[in-house]
Amino acid sequence: MAALSGGGPDTPSVVVGPVNLAARIDEALAVQALAFGLSEDEIEVRRHIVYRHLMYPGARALGALTESGRLVGFVYGMPNDRTHWWSTVVEPYLRRTGTDSWLDDSFVITELHVHPGYQGRGIGRSLITTITDDADQPRSILSAIDIESPARGLYRTLGYQDLARQVVFPSAPSPYAVMGAPLPLLREK
Repeated sequence: MAALSGGGPDTPSVVVGPVNLAARIDEALAVQALAFGLSEDEIEVRRHIVYRHLMYPGARALGALTESGRLVGFVYGMPNDRTHWWSTVVEPYLRRTGTDSWLDDSFVITELHVHPGYQGRGIGRSLITTITDDADQPRSILSAIDIESPARGLYRTLGYQDLARQVVFPSAPSPYAVMGAPLPLLREK
């Protein structure tokens, strides 16, 4: 468990540690909806996806909890499998850039979201470094909306680099970038 400062005298501290994401799915999806701007229909679709992902071998989840137990952030991931839907979508893009070998022996960050009111406090950094520190794979991959954003900036500071850009997922309104980093992730100096 990693304890993080609340960022000020009026904000609670946050602890990052293992969480039963299936049992807290409503809280997690509420955070994701706020952080990512999801509609009610999209939330219901994501609910089924998260449950399915959590059944995959090696899937793990961490949560960021306030002192009162409120979930304000979460991450989950698993060892990548080329037969999973995400891999089948990104593989042609990675093949074009000569980086499709990243789909093998990688830990994929499936979702990482922090409540907007808690962003900028190191919670996302703590979630992603803590979950990847326990990975058996030598590297990590993820996808992020292909714009210059605080999330992409965070990933770069951790050692993630673009493997493919302008990746189009069916039904996603914006293209994504696939990023990869060797493990362990870089730490701030």
